[in-house]
Amino acid sequence: MTEPTTSGAGRGKVYLDHAASTPMYPEAVAAMTEQLTRPGNPSSLHASGRAARRVVEESRETIARAVNARPGEIVFTSGGTESDNLAVKGIYWARRAVDPRRTRILSTSVEHHAVLDSLQWLEEQGADVELLPVNRCGRLEVDALREAIERDPGSVALVSVMWANNEVGTIQPVAEVVQVAHEHGIPVHTDAVQAVGQVEVDFAASGVDALTLTAHKIGGPLGVGALVVRREVEMVPLLHGGGQEREVRSGTVDAPAIRGFAAAVEISVARQREYAARVAGLRDDLLRRVSAIVPDAVLNGDENCSLTHRLPGNAHIQFPGCEGDSLLMLLDARGIECSTGSACSAGVPQPSHVLLAMGNDDVAARSALRFSLGHTTTSADVDALVEVIGPVFERARAAGVASGFSMADLDAAAKAV
Repeated sequence: MTEPTTSGAGRGKVYLDHAASTPMYPEAVAAMTEQLTRPGNPSSLHASGRAARRVVEESRETIARAVNARPGEIVFTSGGTESDNLAVKGIYWARRAVDPRRTRILSTSVEHHAVLDSLQWLEEQGADVELLPVNRCGRLEVDALREAIERDPGSVALVSVMWANNEVGTIQPVAEVVQVAHEHGIPVHTDAVQAVGQVEVDFAASGVDALTLTAHKIGGPLGVGALVVRREVEMVPLLHGGGQEREVRSGTVDAPAIRGFAAAVEISVARQREYAARVAGLRDDLLRRVSAIVPDAVLNGDENCSLTHRLPGNAHIQFPGCEGDSLLMLLDARGIECSTGSACSAGVPQPSHVLLAMGNDDVAARSALRFSLGHTTTSADVDALVEVIGPVFERARAAGVASGFSMADLDAAAKAV
């Protein structure tokens, strides 16, 4: 693969937020655009409908080959959030319907909110949710999972553990999770939104029963994704209507978006090893140079930055004495786009639930930034960050942590840089 020649954000911006959404591959844009000019509902019986259906089914086969699944195991959805909801709620309801004793769902305290909020909602409906602890690197304690299951295996409906964490990039021990759960006949769902295209993801070999992926994290369009789910796994649908997608996800399927999705999956998986090596090299250079300028900076997640334990493009860094949101705004004013390690609600910074679960206190959890690299990232992007991180850090540290800044205050501070 040829190294990109332009920044992913365009317009003079340096885009280091690929974990949130990465630019579309030109091939995916072309594939989607071509289909946009063609009429036809894939459920229609006339020639245009059959042509659209062929596009959908060929795309299903392409995605299945890329992740080593059967075409019939690909269920198209609107994206990762819907896929997570369908897996967690749909499998839980189906399992509980067969055996009312199965009211427990085991997951981790560092899941994406698409899983955590689904679990919270199910808990309000009577489910017994257990969020298992992680270690200081953000990795699930498998012994805790084993103990939770063995306490009462017959009551567990589902285990849901993400493949790789969206904030700190830590890769979870999915194979061990599957082994422990399957000893008791318990299905396993994994949110692999961050993993596909970053690390090797083999659905069949992994043993998981359901896997979430989405297009816009791997160079495809927004608004389309899939749940890869074994045919033998029963699910209760969330949507009712035309019975599309194995009758578990009704709704007219988006043939143009699905074609772009398939192109992106095929490209990102085919280029995964080369991509990972290149991006990990840039990530390591970023960490080394930022640490030289800010010696107090702390890398979150697994300290072993090998491709085995951490996503290659993830650099999640604490800047002691700083508020993550002020760092983000100050960097944004300098043309560097990244992500804060905390979620901001109504303009009030909140500590990251992931960092808190890893043992950080509120102040430390609010001092972090996530720099996530992707297929358009270049060494020039790293140079641009390194050039400004020193003065930005000093300015943010002068403002202090937990100083009560509002988003308007932060915006004013950024404009003053």
